[in-house]
Amino acid sequence: MITAGTIDRPSTHDPKKQDPTMTPSANEPAPFTTARTTGATESRKNRTREMQLIPEALARAHMRERLHEAESQRAAVRLASARRMQRRAERASLRARRALAMAVMH
Repeated sequence: MITAGTIDRPSTHDPKKQDPTMTPSANEPAPFTTARTTGATESRKNRTREMQLIPEALARAHMRERLHEAESQRAAVRLASARRMQRRAERASLRARRALAMAVMH
């Protein structure tokens, strides 16, 4: 179902898709506006692209921080694991030395 829009409320907001015959004529009254709607349109005009992208930038910064935190946690886990393996290797080396010393003494 195709519904026709009006000048104030077009069926689409894309200017390329609007009906070219829907242009305001000279004998039509101006659209009714109140101070409230005028303020709303003014505030919409003041929105910049940067302001619209602020939530995305905040999300990216948050994710970057979380990734950095996860990477530092992984590095800490790797370091603890390496130290554990080093102590295990040192204990194995001491056992091997003792075993060799016992074998040489007998």
